Amino acid sequence: MATSATSDQLLVIIDPAARQADGESVRIAKDVLSAGARAKLCLPDGPEEFARALARRGARRPVVVGDGRALTRAVTLLHRRGELAGCALSVVPVGDTALAESLGVPGGAVAAARAVLDGVERRLDLLVDDGDGVVLGALRIPPVPVRAGAASPVPLSAVRPWYRSLVRTLAARPARMSAVPAPHAARLRVEVDGRPVVDTDQPVEAVSVTPGPAGVASVEVRPLSVGAEATPLLASGHTVTVTGAEFRYRTDAAVSGPVRRRTWRVVEGAWSLILPAGH
Repeated sequence: MATSATSDQLLVIIDPAARQADGESVRIAKDVLSAGARAKLCLPDGPEEFARALARRGARRPVVVGDGRALTRAVTLLHRRGELAGCALSVVPVGDTALAESLGVPGGAVAAARAVLDGVERRLDLLVDDGDGVVLGALRIPPVPVRAGAASPVPLSAVRPWYRSLVRTLAARPARMSAVPAPHAARLRVEVDGRPVVDTDQPVEAVSVTPGPAGVASVEVRPLSVGAEATPLLASGHTVTVTGAEFRYRTDAAVSGPVRRRTWRVVEGAWSLILPAGH
């Protein structure tokens, strides 16, 4: 569902990392927003000032100028204050634009700023975990490559000259296949709505969870493949629980953990983002 973003009073919060990463894009965003609306600019020095500015926004629509971490920080703060459902967020992505673009925000500063002024409010689903963390885009538990007993390489500068050519020759040869598989697969139990998709007796290379439409999460589990590529295991549901040995997981632009158990649930239409009218 989409509604027009009618307020022309903006609180433009410019994340410190954005100012360092691309000052020109920040300047462009400020110029476009200030020309099209009554914009109050805020340049916080760190997360605490960022949080205070967002909390004191009043009737102004908050606009985050920054990367995926800054957008996730704003959503998390509003979620934990119980204000997320009633606050329409806008973002002008600067720096790492991948998360914002995956949500439908234009990547360029001009186009993104124009979407803030002329776009529409769209309700989006959200993953919320049992530790009160949020996931806007996707959750991934990546493979953890381990090379048991691997020694640190010796720099050629430390090798005698007559031996360097031999070292180069050996290094250029393809390595022999080991009898033990190189990838270190995770042993996890993945449940969707209480039903197991995979258990710890079946090693997996990766797990991904994405909030989909209508309050349903899409889950993909990739079993460890030795030889032919294994067929991914697919499931969908409202809650996803992962249990196993300590594991880390990537959510949007950050890595969290290690944990032994975590449950995510989908909250349908939990937050609003201003997107281009045609999106």
